Amino acid sequence: MKIGLQTWGSHGDIRPFVALAEGLQQAGHDVTLLITCVDSGAYAGMASPSGVKLRVIASPVIPLSEAARIGEAAIGMRNPLKQMTMLMEAAFLPAEEAMLAAALELAAESDLLVGHYFMYPLQIAAEQAGKPYVSVLLSHVAIPSAHSHPIGLPFGQSFLWWLSRWALQKTAGRYPNRLRARLNMPLTKDFVNQVWLSDLLTLVAVSPQLCERQPDWPSSIQLCGFLDMPNMQIEGRLTDAVEAFLAAGEAPVYMTFGSWTPRDIPNQTDHLKLFTDAATQAGCRAIIQTDDAAACGFQSDERVLYVSASPHHLIFPRCAAVVHHGGAGTTQSVTRAGKPSVVVAHISEQEHWGKELRRVGIAGKPLHRRSVTAKRLASRLRAVSPAMQVKAPLVARAMAQEDGVAAAVRLINQLSGVR
Repeated sequence: MKIGLQTWGSHGDIRPFVALAEGLQQAGHDVTLLITCVDSGAYAGMASPSGVKLRVIASPVIPLSEAARIGEAAIGMRNPLKQMTMLMEAAFLPAEEAMLAAALELAAESDLLVGHYFMYPLQIAAEQAGKPYVSVLLSHVAIPSAHSHPIGLPFGQSFLWWLSRWALQKTAGRYPNRLRARLNMPLTKDFVNQVWLSDLLTLVAVSPQLCERQPDWPSSIQLCGFLDMPNMQIEGRLTDAVEAFLAAGEAPVYMTFGSWTPRDIPNQTDHLKLFTDAATQAGCRAIIQTDDAAACGFQSDERVLYVSASPHHLIFPRCAAVVHHGGAGTTQSVTRAGKPSVVVAHISEQEHWGKELRRVGIAGKPLHRRSVTAKRLASRLRAVSPAMQVKAPLVARAMAQEDGVAAAVRLINQLSGVR
């Protein structure tokens, strides 16, 4: 088949789609992947080892000068719906027209479409073209169930989900409906069930170690597992400086906020001070990821190494623990590496991942970026317990038996009647 995929977001939203595209291409399909990266133009030079046709659309969506303002605004918002609306308007809508045009073209040339669950332009294009559409969820927090809700109350889950779906439709439904009205298509009435989820097939790209299938999920929702892959070329390798630091003493803590790492000098300086002071107070060696430590006045020494980036698959297994923001991809990479997490969430979805890691027993209570201090972060680092150090490798060994890409390819083939 000719299969078209489209994704939008940061590296954590793009990497799973690259993995799935490679898996589908290797399974014999003719695959095209459209990428829209919010904060980087690095994918423009990426090549597929198996022949996937890659197209980069409107990337980066936001300039560096805007990233700090948008990030600060999101961190300060306590209402997740307002947070999502602000991020959509700042980081999705500027690329919407380009993504829709690319989606319409992709739908015309493909037999089946696969989209990031936020990718309503592709869902609309698939419907207009009469092509089957598969949605990919990178978090299970978005799936309604009478047995669970992100708030986590032990009762009233059905009512909470009714209220959540109503609120999401009211706040976010206008985005796809504006395009639908323009294309003379029926309007959506349920943003969750008609946009985020596909009634043909919704793939939940989360490890079963972190997500339990609920008994009231319809058969169209399938838990395939983490869409993982070997390091991508653009992720690089461990530098000589990192290798030397790892060899020089006890295993360090790796500290990163991933795509939420500030790049402007004032905020980057505050971020580095938080991490450096926390590591010092906790008495641990640390590798701290940031864009330009030297420009902020920080220099590496025998206790702290500052790096611009390190491939997660290569560095996490060699660390004692990982401090991170709780993004879906980083969360599962740390878990697969068999290391405890200390989560400093920036937005509501990341708080969910922090709570899930705590539930599994491989992290403590998550912190939040708007209220975290070096003292509190150091306390969480000291609280990484022997029980977490024992449990984390056990969860990792179970994850190692999973192959999310193979499961996703199999489910897509079953949907299409391909053997």
